[in-house]
Order: sequence, then C-alpha cells, then structure tokens
Amino acid sequence: MIELSGVSASYGSVQAITEVTIRVGEGEAVGLLGANGAGKSTTLRTISGLVKLKAGRVSFMGQDLSGLLPHQITELGIAHVPEGRQVFPEMSVQENLEIGAYAPRAKADRKTSLELVYSIFPRLAERKNQLAGTMSGGEQQMVAVGRGLMLKPRLLMLDEPSLGLAPVMCDVTFEKIHEIHKMGTSILLVEQNVSRALSLVDRAYVLESGRVILEGTNQELLNNEQVQSAYLGI
Repeated sequence: MIELSGVSASYGSVQAITEVTIRVGEGEAVGLLGANGAGKSTTLRTISGLVKLKAGRVSFMGQDLSGLLPHQITELGIAHVPEGRQVFPEMSVQENLEIGAYAPRAKADRKTSLELVYSIFPRLAERKNQLAGTMSGGEQQMVAVGRGLMLKPRLLMLDEPSLGLAPVMCDVTFEKIHEIHKMGTSILLVEQNVSRALSLVDRAYVLESGRVILEGTNQELLNNEQVQSAYLGI
C-alpha cells in the first residue's frame, strides 16, 4: 500500500531521518517505535508532505508522492492524526468532525461517515454540540481520530495517540484503534508505549537517531533482547 524507500528528510540543516525504508501492506497495522527524537513523527510528516523529501521515494498505491502538496496526498486517502490532538477548541465536536470530510473524496459520504464515527465513539454522539476545547484529553483524542476517519482513509496514520492520557483512556483509545483496524483500515502507528503498540500491530520498525535499526513481527520484537532492555524495562 505505502512504501518508503531510502527516505531522508531534514529541518533546515538538521538531518531528521536517514535512509528510512518501511512499508505498510493493505489491511496491515504497522508500528513505528522509538524514543523521543528518533524520527517517528518526522516520518509521518514526510509521508503527509509536511516535511520536504530530501532523498528517496514515497509511494502510495503505486503512485509516487514526490512533489504532491499535502492536500493532494490527503485526497489519495491518507489521513494523519497528529500528535497532541490539535482539535479546534472553539468549535463543536461535530464541527471538528465535519472538517475531516473536506476533501472531495469524502464530502459526498459525510453523513454516512459521521454515523460511523458516532457508532465507534458513542461519547462523541452524546456530546456532539459541546465545544471541543472543554473536553478531556481522552475525549479530544476521540475527536482527532474520528476527524481522521471522516476522510474515509485507506491509510490512517496515528502519532502518539496515548500521549498524556490517563491509563483508562489509553485502554479505550487502543481498543478503538483495534476496532478500526478490524474494519479493514490500514494503520501506521507511532507510539512510545512499546508494549501496548506491539499488542496492536502486526509488524513494527524501531527507529533510533533517524534510522531504522530493527524490524520484525510483534512477537519477534517483544522477544528481542535489545527491545526488552531499551523499551520494556526487562
């Protein structure tokens, strides 16, 4: 579905990722793991066109994304749920969700998509007229994920969805992501909670200092001594 081949990107003169090669197949859930500053978020931002590609190739459904603007990449069916949720605080829950269906591919089915989001997140249906800025962090995360689903994505990219959430809301968030994956949506998950991420994904890549240093199935990485020592406290 999506493939990065030897991708490098930088912020000005600061190299952020170097020769990153990863892929997500149709219907797969794949993780990007690593410590803060490893290049995980930059990888997602490079896919989305928010960070300029310096070297390598990003392709989606066989199409080269080089040179496409962020809104053109979104139109292909790639939804990016950013770190920190970034809801519009002075807008209602429903208004935040409806913004997610701005792309032409999603506009016609906005009503159906809204019903789907409310079926996955009943709490949002109960609070659809509430201002998003008055909601808890966990509820705002539901809005952010729901907004991504309004695009009718082929690939849903999630950046640190458990960041700053209470444990009970982390559980709910991961349960909902699992539910979305079971519906057939491909997932690319950036997450620092390595054990929880590996319980959700089929495969994962470990980034360190902007480079992929390990890759494997969830079980291979759970049993890897380097992963156990660095990320699982074993």
